[in-house]
Amino acid sequence: MLIESEFEVAAPLEQVWKHMQDVPRIAPCLPGAELTDVNGDVYKGRVTTKMGPVKLQFAGTAKIVERNESAKRIVMDASGSEEKGKGTATMKVTSTMVPSGSGTRVKVAQDIQLSGAAAQFGRGMVQDVTSVIMKSFSKCIADDIGRAARGESSVKRDAVPVKGFSIAMQATMTALKRFFGGLFGRSKS
Repeated sequence: MLIESEFEVAAPLEQVWKHMQDVPRIAPCLPGAELTDVNGDVYKGRVTTKMGPVKLQFAGTAKIVERNESAKRIVMDASGSEEKGKGTATMKVTSTMVPSGSGTRVKVAQDIQLSGAAAQFGRGMVQDVTSVIMKSFSKCIADDIGRAARGESSVKRDAVPVKGFSIAMQATMTALKRFFGGLFGRSKS
């Protein structure tokens, strides 16, 4: 399933491009993510999320497979499996950065394949949850870029699992906005 999202960062394109390549620095911005090993462009780690009473913890590997400076595009392949279960996840993430006014627009395309417990959630729910996670990620990235520009180190963030209830509530609100926006002819948000 292909999920596309985008966000704006109030920083110049070159600064955002450089920052987005620093995976160890930006990984803690992804809710529930934790790096366990770094070897060049290969990253090992785990991602934990909770959906209601179900806790999903994936361990896996991500690798930067394309870094195109002229197009300002980074492509990463990731795969993992549930640590307690039979589920798997594979994902190709393509991030493209373009100038937008005095800042930068980051476009993210995630081609996700799920099996096991995670696959039981429908496309709409996965898309809505991804949207909520990306909002948190983009705010964290914008804050972190500001800290880096001031010469400050990144804020230490623990790999706290994404909480099912708060994510579910935000995802439900996103779904309702999309439904009523479509019903009354408004664009999705």
